[in-house]
Amino acid sequence: MKENIDLGNLPAHIAVIMDGNGRWAKQQGAMRIFGHHHGVKSVRDTVEGCVELGVKYLTLYTFSTENWSRPKLEVDGIMQLLVKTIGEEIPDLHKNNVRLKTIGELDSLPKSARKKLLDSIELTKNNTGLTLILALSYSGKWEIVQATKKIAEKIKTGELEVEEISEKVFSQFLATEDAPDVDLMIRTGGDHRISNYLLWQLAYAELYFMDDLFWPEFRKQHLFDAILSYQQRERRFGKTSEQIK
Repeated sequence: MKENIDLGNLPAHIAVIMDGNGRWAKQQGAMRIFGHHHGVKSVRDTVEGCVELGVKYLTLYTFSTENWSRPKLEVDGIMQLLVKTIGEEIPDLHKNNVRLKTIGELDSLPKSARKKLLDSIELTKNNTGLTLILALSYSGKWEIVQATKKIAEKIKTGELEVEEISEKVFSQFLATEDAPDVDLMIRTGGDHRISNYLLWQLAYAELYFMDDLFWPEFRKQHLFDAILSYQQRERRFGKTSEQIK
């Protein structure tokens, strides 16, 4: 399927909701954290696929603010896995010219995870290939509120006038300020919702839901299938088909 992909029509920004780790583990008769461990292979495959094709931005919904309400054992396991995975994967990411970034309330993460992340961001900051964005302790509503606060502060200090606020200006205050809006959003696990994820950036994204696949089962081939589906769609952005043609 990779050979059928039009490299001149790639989504510039792909976002993924990596859903179904716990349910997949339950099917195996294992604890939920078992699914998160196996999901790391899926992340690796997805990153490799994006690098091979030349996709510029990949954002992964790694941990939402709502996920903090999960059982403590699972949350602790995810945080430990995060530190372990970053330590193991960053050398390869750096070698493959991948730049790492994060969005979300990083102050809420354990110190060990936060330090590992910041060190990895610093190491890869000058890489020019794929930008891999990890959404950690992230909420779309939180991001919009934070952007609004920043704009209000600029107005308060006289650095910005109310009349100057536009969609373009607002986007510059989002956590993804240097990334384009999402072109393709992929969700595994069977649920058809965006779950408070990149609410502003998904405004005109093509949505690709996978009903019969949990995240630990996701492989490079599934990424290619999603991109092919994207390339077969007509993106009109409010215009008519005749105008697009």
